[in-house]
Amino acid sequence: MSSSNATSSILLTDTPKMIKDKINKYAFSGGRQTVEEHRELGADLDVDVSFQYLMFFLDDDEQLEDIRVKYSKGEMLTGEVKKILVDTLQKWLTEFQERRAKVTDQDVKDFMEIRKINPYPTAWADVIAEREAAKEQARKEKEEAAKKAAEGDEGKKAAAKAKKEAAKKAAKDFAIAKKKAEEEKKAAEAKE
Repeated sequence: MSSSNATSSILLTDTPKMIKDKINKYAFSGGRQTVEEHRELGADLDVDVSFQYLMFFLDDDEQLEDIRVKYSKGEMLTGEVKKILVDTLQKWLTEFQERRAKVTDQDVKDFMEIRKINPYPTAWADVIAEREAAKEQARKEKEEAAKKAAEGDEGKKAAAKAKKEAAKKAAKDFAIAKKKAEEEKKAAEAKE
């Protein structure tokens, strides 16, 4: 099936009858030359256009797997697979055409209009709010950690300064006490 040939491609404007005719006439089959050979060897699903289309349009994965198994074993014939595809495409295309018919020129104009696009759709608002809250919390924690580190550094500096001053005061007190003791010793010697 080729899109360059309108008779061998499925178009969005095709009628159910056109779909049936095109699939039955132009959809390449992975089936064998004879029914006996097909029953014995099964279909080649890699080249079977009907099965490839069903992989995209059939919503029921279990049914698709059932078709795959039966068709590849030869339990299902090409005509049966094409019938399932015809029914599936007719249903899908009819629903599409009904929805398309409801689209007005104003709808198209509104859709094509240049408009500001919100990079964060409403559906993502909660996710984005959580992300921003987490970023803000991380920023606050980082600031607090930096503040504590600075306070810690200043606290260490203040403690070191206080220790140094205490050592100076102790040395000064010792020097004063030593001097006083020497003076008392001299006074006591002078009395003797």
